[in-house]
Amino acid sequence: MATTPYTRGLHEIGENVYAYLQPDGSWGWSNAGLVVDGEASLLVDTLFDLKLTGEMLDTIRAAVPAARDIGTVVNTHANGDHCWGNQLVRDAEIIGSTACAEEMGGLPPALLAALVASPPDGAQGDLIRTMFGAFDFTGIEVVPPATTFDGELTLQVGDTEVQLIEVGPAHTEGDVIVHVPSQGVVYTGDILFNGGHPIVWAGPVANWIAACNRILALDAPTVVPGHGPVCGPAEVAAQRDYFTFLTDEVRPRAEAGMAPMEVARDIDLGPYTGMTERERLVANVAAVFRDLGLPAPADAATLLQQMAAFGVGV
Repeated sequence: MATTPYTRGLHEIGENVYAYLQPDGSWGWSNAGLVVDGEASLLVDTLFDLKLTGEMLDTIRAAVPAARDIGTVVNTHANGDHCWGNQLVRDAEIIGSTACAEEMGGLPPALLAALVASPPDGAQGDLIRTMFGAFDFTGIEVVPPATTFDGELTLQVGDTEVQLIEVGPAHTEGDVIVHVPSQGVVYTGDILFNGGHPIVWAGPVANWIAACNRILALDAPTVVPGHGPVCGPAEVAAQRDYFTFLTDEVRPRAEAGMAPMEVARDIDLGPYTGMTERERLVANVAAVFRDLGLPAPADAATLLQQMAAFGVGV
């Protein structure tokens, strides 16, 4: 795998296969992808707001004339930073898993716009500004996939085969990865956060571990994560091992009667100490508690409050 510089913009990572990268990969700064063959084109994900998505589309059209009219869009999951630009490509066939389409309307962009405009006082407001302050959520219409599937779906982009593989629920309810076998490329959506802590909104954690193993079984040398630099299978294996490590650390503490926040503060992350967005550990610990059949918050509002109390980046 050739090294792809982690700079903002469009990068060719195979023959007519591209990654659109958004450093630094933290909250909201997601990646997208593009597959082109002849006059056919497929876009993997849109971005968090209309400005960013419009800039990405302008960049793509200038660099890849065949992609001037995007024919197909695949949303890897329902989080806004991977789909809230869909209205700008609404003439394309938008595809996602059934669960992704169902989940997509759960968080109105107007709610985030109001939160950014008038954040709460204290740590919670600080976290909201960190997560969402760089984005403009005005004018966004949620456009869910019109074409849905369960399990797997094979598409043709010109003569190029593209495999859609549902691996959720894990990060969200309907996670999908996008595999281009002929180019040895896989777009993981947020099944991989390269360099930062992942965050379990749905779970179970065992499904996320299985999703990482599914990616590794594809034997693709080039991996485009949902956030962070383009990488290879080693980073997928490292994230799988993170969840195994976390489960092993949480279980004895939970069974000893510690509360999820106590556990998050008590764990020595060891080899994972340098990962960014450490506040997400709170949500991941809560997910392991739920997997063990123990009480822990599952709703985003409570998890955000607890992450704020835990401390941003600590």
